[in-house]
This record gives sequence, structure tokens and C-alpha cells, in this order.
Amino acid sequence: MSSVLLIPEFIQLLDDDIASLTALMLIANPKCRIDVTHNTLISQLTLSLYLMSQCQLKLHHSVTSLARTLDYINVVQRRHPADRTLEHLTLKMVKRTVVIHINTLM
Repeated sequence: MSSVLLIPEFIQLLDDDIASLTALMLIANPKCRIDVTHNTLISQLTLSLYLMSQCQLKLHHSVTSLARTLDYINVVQRRHPADRTLEHLTLKMVKRTVVIHINTLM
């Protein structure tokens, strides 16, 4: 699976949510700073799910479409190893954002 390395030079090109999540992870867990290369990798699939969900929310997609995205997130969460911290945090953030949006629509 292809991954994107979130090194400091690329952080300014990313969305505020992803940049903040990366910074919080590195501040809150000093062990993540030891192997920055491994801990700041995010798969293209996770990044695509994040971007897709943001587009769906901004374009006011239906609850059905958002529910399908939640299903995709659940599948991807099971596929990633437990040591991919940024990967799991990003997916949890996306899932939470979508669930909150769905709850406000109902």
C-alpha cells in the first residue's frame, strides 16, 4: 500500500486537521519522535477517505452516502497494523466527524 510521509516540509501543504493531529501525536507520545519516519506515514487510502469525507460534508451528501463512508473506514481500520498510530488517529477523527454530522442531520 502506498504511503505519504508527513515530514515538516509537507505539513504546511496539508489540511489543518491533519497537521494538528500529527503535531499532537508527536507532542503527546515522545516514543513517536524516536522513529519519526515510521510514525508520520499515512496511507493514500486513509488520506483519500479523509478527503472524500470532507468533500461529502461540504457538499451536503446524503446520510446514505456518509454511512457508506463509515463502512469503508471500518474496513480500513481493520487492515492497518496497530503500530500505525497516525493512521488510526486519522481514521478515528474522520469517523467521529462523520458520525457527529449524521447525528445533527437526524
